[in-house]
Order: sequence, then C-alpha cells, then structure tokens
Amino acid sequence: MTTPPSTSSLRMGPIEWLLLAILSVLWGGSFFFNKLALAEWPPLAVLLTRVGLAALALQLAVRLSGLSMAVGRPIWLAFFGMGILNNLIPFSLFLWGQQQIASGLASILNAMTPIFSVIVMQIFGNERATGPKIAGVLAGLAGVAILMGPDALGGLGLNLIAQLACVAATVSYAFSGLYGRRFRELPPLVTAAGQLSASTLMTLPIVLLANPPWTLPLPSLQVVLALAGLALVSTALAYVIFFRIMRTAGPSNVMLVTFLIPVSAILLGSGLLGEELLPRHFAGMAAIFLGLALIDGRLATSWRAGRAGAPTA
Repeated sequence: MTTPPSTSSLRMGPIEWLLLAILSVLWGGSFFFNKLALAEWPPLAVLLTRVGLAALALQLAVRLSGLSMAVGRPIWLAFFGMGILNNLIPFSLFLWGQQQIASGLASILNAMTPIFSVIVMQIFGNERATGPKIAGVLAGLAGVAILMGPDALGGLGLNLIAQLACVAATVSYAFSGLYGRRFRELPPLVTAAGQLSASTLMTLPIVLLANPPWTLPLPSLQVVLALAGLALVSTALAYVIFFRIMRTAGPSNVMLVTFLIPVSAILLGSGLLGEELLPRHFAGMAAIFLGLALIDGRLATSWRAGRAGAPTA
C-alpha cells in the first residue's frame, strides 16, 4: 500500500484538476437523473436504489481488483459515519428539496459547499483559510450565480424550508470532508465501496418502513435508465474519483467540484443539445476559473516571486 502525502503537501496538481473536472461532469448528471427518477418514485426509494446499486458494483470491483474489504471493525464503523455525513443526510435533503425547487437553484445552493468546507477545516481541521482562498471561494460562488442566471435565483426565498434543507446538505458534505481524512491510507475503491455499503444498510430499513418496494409503481424505461446512471456513473464511479482526489489533495480542494458542476452542465448542454451560450455564461465561467486560480495559489505565489525578484528603482 502506498503512503499518502503528508498534510503539508496536499495540493491540486494537473491530474487532480483533470479528475475534478471529470467528477463535476459525473455529479452534474445526478441533478438530471434525480429529476427523472423523482417523477415516478419517492426520494427514499431513489436514495436506496442509488446507493444500493453503486455498492454492489463497487463490491464486485473490489473483488475483481484483488483488494479486500476486510479492513477491521473500527474502519467499518467509520464507514457508517461517513455514509451518514456524505450520503444519507445530503442525498435525502437534496432529493427532498429538489421536489420543491428548481435544479438550477439547487445547483447554486450546492455550490456553497466549499464555503462551509473552508469554515469547517479552519475551525476543526488544520487547513488554514488564507485571504486568497476565501476570496477564491467567494468568486467561485458568485460565478455560479452569474452562470445560472437571474431565473435560477428568482426562486430564492420561496420554499425556504426546501432551500434550507439543501444548505444543510452542503454543511453535511463539509463535515464529511473533515471526517473522510481518516481513510487516506485506504485505496479509494475500498473506501467508496465501504461508505456506500454502509449507506445501503442504513437506508434499507428506513425504506422498508416508509416506502416498501412492493408498493412502488413499476418504473418506466426512462426511470430505469436514470436510476442506473445515477447509481453507476454519478455515484459508484464518482466516489472512487472523489476519494482519490481527497487522498492526494485534501477535503477542501475536492469540494471545489461544486463550482465546476454548473460549468459542466452548461458546456454539455451547448455541445450535445445545441443550447446557446450567453454572455453571462462566459462571465460566470471566468469568475469561477478566477476563484479556482486564487484557491490553487500558484498564480499568487508566482506573482509574489516575480515582485521579489523585480529590480528596484
């Protein structure tokens, strides 16, 4: 087993940025899949299908890769804690919230995750919230709001409980980043499989009580495909990448994916569906990329180095 980098060496390299972009596409699709699935099934049933199918797929992948889930009782208990913070709470809250608010507004609220991640890591972790990092987070959030446009913000303040539920989900994500640091010595595939397996075991009795499977309507082909995409692409594959980035770049950096999810959605809509790119889209993406550059810190470091080496008059 390879030794993960020390906390002081955690940063985003080219591979991490590429994986973050891929992750944004995978998780961006979850909002679309959720909307399709929720048209026919209740939130808890969608949640169980999502984590259950993903867990089965990853357990099979672990076995085929020659790895083992025999990681000991303390780690398995930690998987249950991670499942609560990273799956059970946020998935349920977003699924419930998306029944009452638009996907665009849910995406903007989801983009608050890095803000809470910075706060949580500053108070409880050991990742210092520097001035450029805070400025980058705020620039990224503003970019998401600009990108989604005034129509998405038009529902802000309405269905307040649903919006607060989505915000609470982002707080849970932030704490999951802090909690997830204990898995840095495990292969990402094992961590993802353990977390999702624990989430499935916790969700199953709740669904059996609230929405017994035999009472659910037979899903249409569209919903079956949406559930498959949600479980296998937006959950199983996505979480392997998520834990890979967290292992090498840290929790605050991996949460930056929420800034890139709306960018991926806009670009996919333009490239695959021929949707028009408006000036606000370019302005929003520019603000997001500026924010990511500030958070990354290398531009500021290069600028300071250049200033230090500049000749004085």
